[in-house]
Parts: sequence; structure tokens; C-alpha cells
Amino acid sequence: MAVLDWASRRVLAHRVSITMEADFCVEALREAVARWGAPEIVNTDQGSQFSGAEFVAEVARIGARQSMDGRGCWRDNVFVERLWRSVKYEEVYLKAYDSVSAARQGLATYLDFYNSRRPHQSHDGRTPDMIYFGTLQPQAQAA
Repeated sequence: MAVLDWASRRVLAHRVSITMEADFCVEALREAVARWGAPEIVNTDQGSQFSGAEFVAEVARIGARQSMDGRGCWRDNVFVERLWRSVKYEEVYLKAYDSVSAARQGLATYLDFYNSRRPHQSHDGRTPDMIYFGTLQPQAQAA
């Protein structure tokens, strides 16, 4: 699960889970809101983890509106779909993770790269960090 800023394509928070429970989605949303502020709209697909009471209540608690994609309407969430395509072809399919914890670490490393060093064609070769922070250079990462 990833919380993505649509304008910059920056991943604000993410979680990996081996279940379809809502708790990891709620955790990622809470992290993104705590670090970057609440969005006006939270757009999701119709998965049970997003349509269940726990996630819906969290969206309401942060004061956002929830928008769910229509069945088969991948274009409604195209930026997240493109993110997952990049994650799969540039990270997941190239690695043979030995464990869930290795997958979590690998994905965290990749998403840091994606935000701070991977140029995006839609941003004229700039990174999501450059767009999100309005800088010519990526922000230094805290250790």
C-alpha cells in the first residue's frame, strides 16, 4: 500500500502486508498525515481493506473525503498503477526476496530511490522530491 501525492508522484508513506486486513493501510495513511498533513481527497480502489469500516473511519477522522475507483476503471488511479508497474519491473521482478522482512527492506530502499533519484518523464526528468519540495535538488534524507 502506498500513499501517493498525485501532483508530484511522491510516495508519502507505504506498507507491505501479507494479509488483506485494513490495519496496514490505516497505519500508512496515519503516517502520511502526521508527516505531511491531511489531503482533501483519499482516492483508493474498491479493495476490502479500503472499503471496510476501519479505513473509512480513518479517512473521516482526518477530515478527508474518500473517492473510490469504479470497477475496472484503472484510469481513475493511473498514477498509483504506474508506481506499482515501476516497483514490479524495476525492483520486485529483479529480486528473489528470502522473506517478508527482506521484501519490506528492498521496497523501502527502492521507494527512497523512486522519490529522490529516479527521474520522471512527466516531470521533465525531475524527481518526485524535486517537484514536491519545489527544489532543483532532492532534499537530504534524515538518517
